Amino acid sequence: MKKFAFVFVLFIIVMGGMEVFAQDRYTVDLNTLPAKRNATAFTRAWDYFVINFPAFPANINWSNFNRVIVRARYFNADGSEIRQQDSKVQVTLVYDPNGDLFGPENGPGPNTPLKAQNLGGSGSVHRDNGAAVRLNAAPGAIVFQNNTPDVAFVEVDEITFFRR
Repeated sequence: MKKFAFVFVLFIIVMGGMEVFAQDRYTVDLNTLPAKRNATAFTRAWDYFVINFPAFPANINWSNFNRVIVRARYFNADGSEIRQQDSKVQVTLVYDPNGDLFGPENGPGPNTPLKAQNLGGSGSVHRDNGAAVRLNAAPGAIVFQNNTPDVAFVEVDEITFFRR
């Protein structure tokens, strides 16, 4: 009986810890986005596609998150998927979609808490450990830019904020 009680208490502690951990993660429901893919093909390098986020739940403490995963696929003008690699697509998180969408040339800026230049390449934003981000408010939009004219479409597959 003591073993059962010990295992039961241990189970409650572990499950409670998992619940706390789960609260440190927020995955954007892609079905709430106005679009997941640019409708018009990019025609030149540095074209961009902005996805404005819907209103997020009010109880999210954005300063708790220090990592973000952004996964997307990209396609050529014929609709064929392009193998992910460096120097193809860049992603930027934006606080105010009516403000500066691109920030400094490298790294974050006042309105751009994340600027990852190699989405799907050697950069870590698409990997399981994500990329470092410091949020002080809810992001208002995400911007995808092609770095090369052979990328005509970008389609977002996941956006997850979490604490590590």
